Amino acid sequence: MLRFSGSGVTDVGLVRDHNEDSAFVGPYLALVADGVGGAAAGEIASATTTYAVSALALGRPDADPREVLREAVALARVQLLEGVTHDVRRAGMATTLTAVATDGSRVALAHVGDSRAYLVHEGRLAQLSSDHTYVQQLVEQGHLTTDQARVHPWKNVVLRALPGSDVGEVEVADVLELDVAPGDRLLLCSDGLSDLVTDDQLSEALALGDPQSAAATLVEEALAAGGVDNITCVVLDVVDGPRVVGDGVLLGAVRDLHNVVNPSAVQTP
Repeated sequence: MLRFSGSGVTDVGLVRDHNEDSAFVGPYLALVADGVGGAAAGEIASATTTYAVSALALGRPDADPREVLREAVALARVQLLEGVTHDVRRAGMATTLTAVATDGSRVALAHVGDSRAYLVHEGRLAQLSSDHTYVQQLVEQGHLTTDQARVHPWKNVVLRALPGSDVGEVEVADVLELDVAPGDRLLLCSDGLSDLVTDDQLSEALALGDPQSAAATLVEEALAAGGVDNITCVVLDVVDGPRVVGDGVLLGAVRDLHNVVNPSAVQTP
């Protein structure tokens, strides 16, 4: 049975005065959510989304992980809308979301925004997600190189995020099944890490033996590079073994339930 064995680290960084990132690390679900910088109540958006997605997924352990993630994203959107309805000062709040889930045989990824997912397979690093940013769009159109995109002044202009405003029934998140195997390693991270740490540094840190050491090393490298944003990373080993008991660990803004719009909203069987 496939599951995850991993660890996460989050840090406020050296410039921000509070952490708008949230994360969850568990044996069958892990995620990173980054409250969109400059928007109102980013920590509310990331915490509410993390809580809703993790709670719903824990209640659907044997369901198709793609459908679980789609359902969880829809629930999070409803909760963000409710949060704005109850407090108009939250208008405009939004968050990225990058999540992986497994039912023991299939692994799925849900992604919206510019928090990233990477895979290390047989020692090779590959980016699984594609940033929903203006600059990434320019790269895909051939107007910028990847190196130019890293230093572009608009690199953090996010075109798609999980919103607190009603955008209708548009499919907000990309959801896809992943081809992973025992022995692979996954990295989920906010842009506070990926903006400052190179692919070579990612590869070197992810080659460390245990996920906790890898995650801690990556956060330290982002801090050494300036720490201009909140930094969150989750490192997961894909393992094959018996089902384990354990809900998982919450990190960042979601640890304060005052940041969650409605903790009782998730109904599970």
